[in-house]
Amino acid sequence: MRQGTSRLLRMLAMLFTLTLVAAACGGGDSADTADGGDSGGTSSEIFISGSSTVEPISVRVAELFTDVDSGVSVVVDGPGTGDGFQLFCNGETDISDASRQIRESETANCEENGITFTEIKVGIDGIGVITNTANDAVDCVTFEQLFNLVGPGATGVSSWSEADASLPDAPLEIFGPGEESGTFDSLVEIVIEDFAEEAGLDATTRPDYNPSGDDNVILNGIQGSDTSLGWVGFAFADSSDVKLLEVDGGDGCVEATPDTIASNEYPIARDLWIYVNNENADANPSLQAFVDFYVTEGIATATGEVGYVSLTADAAAEAAAGWTDR
Repeated sequence: MRQGTSRLLRMLAMLFTLTLVAAACGGGDSADTADGGDSGGTSSEIFISGSSTVEPISVRVAELFTDVDSGVSVVVDGPGTGDGFQLFCNGETDISDASRQIRESETANCEENGITFTEIKVGIDGIGVITNTANDAVDCVTFEQLFNLVGPGATGVSSWSEADASLPDAPLEIFGPGEESGTFDSLVEIVIEDFAEEAGLDATTRPDYNPSGDDNVILNGIQGSDTSLGWVGFAFADSSDVKLLEVDGGDGCVEATPDTIASNEYPIARDLWIYVNNENADANPSLQAFVDFYVTEGIATATGEVGYVSLTADAAAEAAAGWTDR
C-alpha cells in the first residue's frame, strides 16, 4: 500500500491548484465572468472551514466543480473541527468540514445566532496511530497501552516501558493534534474515555505532548524522532514516510487499511461530515449548486481520490437524499 509519496504529492497539488483557481476567479474582472464565463454560472464566493482531515476532500470537490462553474471561487481552510464550528455558528462560513458530529453546545450556538444547517456524511476515515519507521520494537498497541501512553494519567511518562513493561525501554516523544481538532476528539472518545472514567480522570489526553493543528507538523515530528508516537487521519499517515501501528481494540491486532476501516474491523474509525448553512444555500444559487455537486459526483469521486474510504452506494444515496429533502 505504499503509494504514499504520489498520494501526498497529489494532495499538495490539489491545494496549489485550488489556490490558483480561487485567485483567478475571485480576483478577476467581473465583466470577464459576465461576458466570457464558459459555464454560464453566476460569480460567487463560497467559504469552507473546519477539519484538516476533511479539508482535502472539500479541496478536491472544489477543484472538480470548476469544470461545472468556473465563475465560483471556493476558499477552503482547515484550522480544526472545533474552530470550524465556531466560525460556522457565528455565520462566517458557508460549509463546515468536520471529523466528528456537531456537539449540543455548538448546535446551541448556531441556534442562538439563527443558523440552521444540514448535516451530510461524506466519507469514512480511520485514525492512524504512528511511529517512526526506525522503531522496529513496536508493531501493535492496545487501547489500554494507548491510554497509558497518551491518556490524562500519563503526564510525565517519558519512556514507552513506563507505560507498559512489555513495551521497549526507549524515549517517548508524542506528537498529535490539539484540542481544536476532531481527530483529537475522536481518539479521546474511542480510545481514552472509558479508561478515564474507570480511573476517575477527565476524558482528555496528557497535557505534556507536542500538539499541532497542522498534520504535516505532526508527521515531521514523528519523522524526526526514532521512538516517537502520534496520531493523525489515516489518509495522511498512509501517504507519508511513517510507520502505521496495528491497533488492538479488544479483538486482536488489526492493520489500518481502507478495507478494515470500511468494515469497522479497524477499531479507531470515524465518519467524516460537512455541515451546510441552509439560509446561505437558499440565498446563494452557486452554494446550492456546489453542495448538489458535492453530494453526488463529489462524494463518489473526491473521497477516494484523496485517500479516504468512500461511502457505499446506499450511504451515498442517503447522504444525497438528506440534502435534497432538507
